[in-house]
Amino acid sequence: MNEWLRLSIEYANQRSYLDDLFRVYPTIPEGIREIDEEVWAEVEAAFHARDNEALIRSLLRLKLFPIKDAYVAYLRRDPTAIERNPKTVQRLCGRLYEMGLSELYRRCSEPKETNRQIGPMFRRWLRKGALGMQPVDLPTFAASDEDAVLDASDAEMADFARQHLGYEGDKGLDFVARFRGQYVIGEAKFLTDFGGHQNAQFNDAVRLFALEGLRAIPVAILDGVLYIPGRHKLYRLITTEYRDANIVSALVLREFLYQL
Repeated sequence: MNEWLRLSIEYANQRSYLDDLFRVYPTIPEGIREIDEEVWAEVEAAFHARDNEALIRSLLRLKLFPIKDAYVAYLRRDPTAIERNPKTVQRLCGRLYEMGLSELYRRCSEPKETNRQIGPMFRRWLRKGALGMQPVDLPTFAASDEDAVLDASDAEMADFARQHLGYEGDKGLDFVARFRGQYVIGEAKFLTDFGGHQNAQFNDAVRLFALEGLRAIPVAILDGVLYIPGRHKLYRLITTEYRDANIVSALVLREFLYQL
């Protein structure tokens, strides 16, 4: 088994893994979303007047629509469809009226889902110097051969890797670094549970290992339930098919890089 995968599994099962991981992924729920008072006044007026079109238009101006419905995104992207589809609007408004204004306000002001907050946390952790150095911007990174961690968007990292490292993936990257003259690229994921979406997240991270012609060391920076021993799919994968791959916890990433 890959040494760093083994260390990651041991860390998760023998040490204060979750306590330490909270430094990387501090998934503290955000406070309620702020709601524009003028827009909410329009919502209330349309609600009391039972003006369906005005109610939908006003709610679509808020960041969070109060109900999950497959047709809402279409109306948000093409507001002209509101007047052309009165039955859809009526169906949506029927649910909105049943909920009442107080419930509408509560749902429109709900904090972001934890999973949607996780993505930027890894990068914020890197910016704190967790790897023993402060990440640098793209011009600084490209102008030197010294050890460095790139601080850029996932798209910018992917573009750099395509231009210089033979990366042919169609998705962005979470991590690009250079240590001892070797480049390292990777994806960072926090797998919070078992199931379809989490399996897809895992697949996104390990796709790097299948790329050919890559002039960089691929690494999947994975944390969460995959390190729990058992018969579940993720643990089976990392101990069989990917047992020799560079799968590492963020908590051992620094040691992995400095041993290159």
